[in-house]
Amino acid sequence: MRIVLVHPAGSNWIPGRKDITATANRMAPLGLLSIAACLVRAGHEVSVHDCLGPGAAAGTEENVRLILGHHPDMVGFSATTSGFLDGWEMARAIKGARPGVITVFGGVHVSALGGALLERFDHIDYLCPGEGEATLTELAAGEDPARIDGLIRRVGEEITVNAPRAALANLDDLPFPAYEKLAGFPRGYNLPLFSYIQFPGATMITSRGCTYQCSYCDRSVFKRGYRWNSPAYIYEHMRHLRMRFGVRHLNIYDDLFTANRPRIAELCAMLTRKPLGMQFNCAVRVGQTDADLLAMLKDAGCLMVSLGIESADPEMLRRHKAGVTLEEVRKTVEMIRQAGLRVKGLFMMGLPGETEASIRRTGDFVLSLKLDDMNMTKFTPFPGAPIWKTIGQEGAFEEDWRLMNCLNFVFLPKEIASRERLDQLYNEFVKRFYSDPGWRRRFRSRIWEHRHSLWHMVKHLPDFMAARRSFEPAGSTE
Repeated sequence: MRIVLVHPAGSNWIPGRKDITATANRMAPLGLLSIAACLVRAGHEVSVHDCLGPGAAAGTEENVRLILGHHPDMVGFSATTSGFLDGWEMARAIKGARPGVITVFGGVHVSALGGALLERFDHIDYLCPGEGEATLTELAAGEDPARIDGLIRRVGEEITVNAPRAALANLDDLPFPAYEKLAGFPRGYNLPLFSYIQFPGATMITSRGCTYQCSYCDRSVFKRGYRWNSPAYIYEHMRHLRMRFGVRHLNIYDDLFTANRPRIAELCAMLTRKPLGMQFNCAVRVGQTDADLLAMLKDAGCLMVSLGIESADPEMLRRHKAGVTLEEVRKTVEMIRQAGLRVKGLFMMGLPGETEASIRRTGDFVLSLKLDDMNMTKFTPFPGAPIWKTIGQEGAFEEDWRLMNCLNFVFLPKEIASRERLDQLYNEFVKRFYSDPGWRRRFRSRIWEHRHSLWHMVKHLPDFMAARRSFEPAGSTE
């Protein structure tokens, strides 16, 4: 069977402004690439069409033309909430041109909302919630859809939900993602600027699931279980990226990369004994790390560690990220620094209960930590997150899927006067961090290490200057 797997672009910036997110950070669609690898192993002819890839086409019409140019029997879409409507518009156009093409949708949005999507949106034949590797492979093999676990389908006018698909028992059974299916990989897929020294870079996920339940986190796909690849599998995966594609830096995006300590200790020992000439970034959880673990990561090639902090307001942490305290955050940051690793803080603004005072407190706390980098996400309620059920009681929520991308404030807490004010507070927060003299000294001390990031910025300078102006107060001439 000829199959095209599509990563829709969605709306990834601020309405009325040029989308430059992929210019600053373009990630490979790892979920689609894992499914592609399984389909290839099963003998199918597979193409991957990344609407956010380097040199990507603009608009539905041109993307559909390119997809149909592969003469597919099946087209599968993996969509976030903000990308779902773009995917559906492509599916509608594909069905209009070639009604016999099978259309399948998966991804986090589908996993959260399920069969209700088929009631609202035609031109979709099947939904594939949860992990898609086995489900899509069985569908492509021509098995009876009624007997395929994990499939949601139309039967006449009715929506039928099959038995749920059991989680993959052994992630090591999966082939490595089919990176070779991406046009321009790896050099066209850039990691966040100044987060790496060596180039080119790539991304990797070595585990699935999370045992915690933060209020804002969508667990629709992998639920609350926790499964992982073995150290030997991860090492071979890294070696595959190094030897075949020349990758020299990895961002590991696991939710709980270091949760299984023996796994990480064994992996670090392998990387220390048999270095691959790669560096990597990963995340650790507050309260679940120690000096020995960080030393192992450093010896294995780790450059920077991320830490989910979210807020410096104790009540906000209690409501949204239980088990994390500011004292533990400070201790963990200091341990990371003493290990010789860089530290990046991850924060979120606009959660239910947020106030101007809590934002100021978080800003003061961030500067006191002397972080090497930080990321401030705009809180977005997603259908699969625990907070979704009560979000309408917490403030004003605009359920516009295209804007639900963590780059727009679609939710306004009761204690904040307006979305305009919240945007202003966000811009002031970001500008304050990157204007801090201490951060600028740390940044200047290693600027030459980031020659590739600098060159990338120069090549795209007009876009980055336009983005910088987004953080200036209205009427500023600075």
